[in-house]
Amino acid sequence: MTDLLWAPGTGFADALADAAALTDTALGRLIAVPEGLESRVFEAMRYAALAPGKRLRPFLVMASARLFAVSRGRALQVAMAIELVHAYSLVHDDLPAMDNSDLRRGRPTCHKAFDDATAILAGDGLLTLAFEVLAQPDTHGDAGVRCELVTALAQAAGSHGMVGGQMIDLLAEHRPDLDIGAITRLQRLKTGALIAFACESGAILGKMPMEARLALRGYAHDLGLAFQIADDLLDVEGSAADTGKPVGQDAAAGKATFVSILGVERARAQAQLLVAQAVAHLDLFEERADLLRDAARFVVERRT
Repeated sequence: MTDLLWAPGTGFADALADAAALTDTALGRLIAVPEGLESRVFEAMRYAALAPGKRLRPFLVMASARLFAVSRGRALQVAMAIELVHAYSLVHDDLPAMDNSDLRRGRPTCHKAFDDATAILAGDGLLTLAFEVLAQPDTHGDAGVRCELVTALAQAAGSHGMVGGQMIDLLAEHRPDLDIGAITRLQRLKTGALIAFACESGAILGKMPMEARLALRGYAHDLGLAFQIADDLLDVEGSAADTGKPVGQDAAAGKATFVSILGVERARAQAQLLVAQAVAHLDLFEERADLLRDAARFVVERRT
């Protein structure tokens, strides 16, 4: 296998599928189930990390790394780390104390397949494993780059990022009066921060100047909001069979969302506007960023 990411002309669907296959294979090797009583938490970690999914965040890592000729091996390390964090967040998000969901990615959630306590520990294990992966020399030969990746992911996943957004999301269940600014901030933290790390990580791996990083941040900011609006639309218009998770929960809880505030048609138009803005941020990279452009369009056209 070549250590380069995708030959010129590789289509989006093939690149997305390849990113998913590479990530799943690597995670399968990484999360081995040991002998001993602790094996149950490893089984739960595998259940969560290897659940069926698009692996969009690992794809974004690899597509951004490809812009700067970063090797496949280094990009894959970061792709694994971000998918571990994403999987942990879903395990905890589904718990009875959070969203209380029974279905995720078309099968029982981790706490239903195991139990609440095991699911909490599995999430803890996935999160800490992500930083162990980033700290490995295989991620980058320069320890400074590895430290920067660890810091950036910690900030994206922590209380000033995804965790903070989840806190606002829980409060939003009791605040249907939240305005569009508050909902935008909520989603920028809960969903957008991790997507931003995925997009910028390629530039970090490639030791690129701030101009490239800012362009990818701008792209990720608009992409993350478009992604969440598409999710809100699916919660209203989709089905559990398509999405692999319960639908209609936001409306049932009286939670403020992009769709509840803007309405279906305005929300859909806003998502399309955000995609156009995201794509415009990539002009700096010319045709090398075509896969990222395709990803932005995919985000609002998906049905799952």
